[in-house]
Amino acid sequence: MARAMWSGSISFGLVTIPVKLYSATSSHSIDFHQFQKDTGERIRYKRVAENSGEEVEYRDIVKGHEVGDGQYVIVTPEELEAVEPSKSRTIDIEDFVDLDDIDPIYWNNTYYLGPAEDVGAEKPYALLLDAMRQTNKVAIARFVMRDKQYLATIRPIGDLLGLSTMYFADEVRGADDVGNAPVDVKVSDRELAMAEQLIESLSAEWDPGKYEDTYRDRVLELIKRKAEGEDIVVEEREETPQVADLMEALRASVEASKSGGGKVGGSSAGGDDLGSLSKDELYERAGEADIPGRSKMTKDELIGALEEAS
Repeated sequence: MARAMWSGSISFGLVTIPVKLYSATSSHSIDFHQFQKDTGERIRYKRVAENSGEEVEYRDIVKGHEVGDGQYVIVTPEELEAVEPSKSRTIDIEDFVDLDDIDPIYWNNTYYLGPAEDVGAEKPYALLLDAMRQTNKVAIARFVMRDKQYLATIRPIGDLLGLSTMYFADEVRGADDVGNAPVDVKVSDRELAMAEQLIESLSAEWDPGKYEDTYRDRVLELIKRKAEGEDIVVEEREETPQVADLMEALRASVEASKSGGGKVGGSSAGGDDLGSLSKDELYERAGEADIPGRSKMTKDELIGALEEAS
């Protein structure tokens, strides 16, 4: 059973809905510590004063904000506490907007909101959930968690309400901040038609389960092999060949997607052009085919195993 990380209530007009906040995601990233290359000694970090070189206790550290070149305003914990948002256990809904009007760039972290137990929260919770489903509206709300104010959306996710924290408008950079936008580039009707055909050939129903972190799996397998005492031979990566002609690249991509079951750059396991794939692409295919011992295979061995598997 998931453990709630925050509890409070949703303020919905004159209706109050007691809720609990649960994390909706979990990171599976691989953590590494740092070691000295030759000795294997663990690297540790200390808080050291710049001029004296002496280590400083955490309780003796205050925060400073740079206001100019090398000029800082020092702020004490007491001063920061005085301007913190007032402690609140309420998620205040301010507006309801169309879900389609929100650009995903504004979303940050996502959580589940579950009704609090034994306080009669189920019916008003279900009412808000169903009403939002029927209207395709999402709630825009503010709340305070861990001394920080958040802007958030509340929307149905399956049978629960989901809360996604959002960036404020001044935290989102405009597209004009990025240079080199191809505003004056003209594309031909043939190029556009071919690109649309490529998009259509790669179109599929959204299935999040089909996308796996193959890099993380390979790192874990590498760690396992080294822990077992195996010597690892690092092979040079082969660069993917570049096609200079745009139409030729589009045409080749469409043909590859047709022969490769929706994958650009190669065919299925039993295709005739496995030799044109990089070793990384072959390894990914071998993973899909569940070929044992694939991490130790050379490129030629991967090709042979894929051909045999077909």
